[in-house]
Amino acid sequence: MAETIVKTATPLLAIVGRPNVGKSTLFNRLVGSRRAIVGDEPGITRDRLYGEAVWNGRRLRVVDTGGIIPDDKNFIPAEIFRQARVALEEAAAIVLVVDLRTELAAPDFELVRLLRKLGKPLFLAVNKVDSQKLEAEAENFRTLGIDRVFPVSAEHGLGTAELLDAALQVIPASESKIEEAAEPAQADDHDALEAPEAARETKVAIIGRPNVGKSTLLNAMTGTSRAIVSPIAGTTRDAVDELMERQGKLYRFIDTAGIRRKGKTHLMAEKLSVVMARKHLEAADVALVLIDGPEGVTALDATIGGYAHESGRSVIIVVNKWDLVGPSRKDGRPPADRNLYEEQVRRTLKFLDYAPIVFISATTGKNLEKLFEVLDFVASERRKRIGTSQMNRFLEKVDFERASVPHRQRVRIFYMTQASASPPTFIIFTDKAVKLHFSYERFLQNQIRKAFGFVGTPIWIKNRPRSKVELGPKKRKR
Repeated sequence: MAETIVKTATPLLAIVGRPNVGKSTLFNRLVGSRRAIVGDEPGITRDRLYGEAVWNGRRLRVVDTGGIIPDDKNFIPAEIFRQARVALEEAAAIVLVVDLRTELAAPDFELVRLLRKLGKPLFLAVNKVDSQKLEAEAENFRTLGIDRVFPVSAEHGLGTAELLDAALQVIPASESKIEEAAEPAQADDHDALEAPEAARETKVAIIGRPNVGKSTLLNAMTGTSRAIVSPIAGTTRDAVDELMERQGKLYRFIDTAGIRRKGKTHLMAEKLSVVMARKHLEAADVALVLIDGPEGVTALDATIGGYAHESGRSVIIVVNKWDLVGPSRKDGRPPADRNLYEEQVRRTLKFLDYAPIVFISATTGKNLEKLFEVLDFVASERRKRIGTSQMNRFLEKVDFERASVPHRQRVRIFYMTQASASPPTFIIFTDKAVKLHFSYERFLQNQIRKAFGFVGTPIWIKNRPRSKVELGPKKRKR
């Protein structure tokens, strides 16, 4: 596959430090949003998180890293360290964050020694200096041997302006310019199906239960080791995103934390990660709903798919780990029948009958090319527009008598138009100010799909009653 990770000319500022010193709080302060999950539990951040800041007219990329413990050989701390090293190699400058309330220890000096080897501008942010009385205590941290020391309070924003001013003095100016977003194309009223220009990028959220292979899929589709992968459920907490170009098209993949049932989330970080996963889902164009092939489809998969459906995201159902249950399985047991498996998925996820199903193996890369093809098709279907005159000719051919709706809840449709795309939203002008009966709405959605496609995307229909003035006076019978 011809694919590249998109690099930017905007300089990068890396935030590093030991666990629970306030790195994510400082990151959120600099980028101006709650991009990273913060809490009192150490080790919440694990993967690299990128954001963008604008200060004094200059653009700056900022990366938040997991807490580094240089000598910890356990799997996840070692992977966090590996992820941090990638960020440090990309960075134009580095901010080491320490906690004013914590005494310096050997790992702090070892971390400074590792950072000095990189030969990049190094700043020391002494965090949790919440008042001027504490600023003098920050001077004690000069024993680390870093000249540029800044007392800051990431939570309250104190000292961050001085830190940014100093960083921008040594960071080369960005060559990139902020481009104004193009205005969305207006729908024209003509007969042909409208094919709007492709969006600048397609945002793809990877969602599912814990440990179904979301991070493995992100790494496989982007050709990187962007996300930490381990057999430990719940490894990913923050949403990890990667922008890549493939065959002239841009994709932003977002790997979200595994969504558990409410009663199964105990740590505050896990609860926040589920909230953030749903937040990032709502910012995506397409959701890849991952199902664990060996475990089969579950009620929790239906709940997660419902989140995507209700938020108006286009959906592709991805059955992962098919190499463990399909024809290539090596455990001596008979392979699963794909058709029967798909029927089971359709029964459990009835409301996603418009979503295509793709069987893959993220580990071996099997069928990833097929997944990209389906992704491109679903993204184009999501942005498709239909002219009003063609919609009204379509209405003339629909036999509404076939819709199983109580007579009193039937409406007379005068005309119909597509108000917007992403997701496709239609407005019908009727004779009654009532909420459409669900079976009537479903019937109309199915007829639209039969005529125009819209594969993989939910269809929204809104009723707008016409006033008596618009309808005109009724003619009296003689």
